[in-house]
Amino acid sequence: MTDSTTPRPTPGDAGVPDAIVPDTKDWTWVLRERCPECGFAAAQVEVPDVGAAVRDSLPRWRAVLARPDARERPEPGVWSPLEYGAHVRDVFRIFDERLGLMLSQDDPLFANWDQDVAAIEGGYASQDPARLAHELEESGAVVADRFDGVDPADVGRVGRRSDGSQFTVRTLGQYFLHDIVHHLYDVRA
Repeated sequence: MTDSTTPRPTPGDAGVPDAIVPDTKDWTWVLRERCPECGFAAAQVEVPDVGAAVRDSLPRWRAVLARPDARERPEPGVWSPLEYGAHVRDVFRIFDERLGLMLSQDDPLFANWDQDVAAIEGGYASQDPARLAHELEESGAVVADRFDGVDPADVGRVGRRSDGSQFTVRTLGQYFLHDIVHHLYDVRA
């Protein structure tokens, strides 16, 4: 992240694609309801299911990133499959960190993460698809292993997002997995 004295790249700068309309929805509702877009029912997921589901998603992401249209945005203001892949790689990393905090601290407060700023500052649109596929698989394996290692006695441990939303290890896994599944839906994989 940059501090207030570092200028941020903005849409229209060299290598920075057109702006994406920020997603400001509170997606925690997926913990209670089936997602009408992707069909995922997060409430049915248990912590031991998360690691295997992440691993099952990895070949699909590799295939998405190998597509000839991976760099193309389907319409203005919508991420390309490449940008979604970079986002998911970072989601793997962020949730691995958050799960680690929940397992090692009492009621940690998670650092804010702005996915739209991360996309611009991380150059999601200019990633190398083959390298990204490798990074995504590596990060996915790490977070899958961490979910596999959760002791059943720890599924109720809590942590909080900077907006005040509280998660247990179980609901964090459910919320996280919805994000991965939903983005596969977004890229038609």
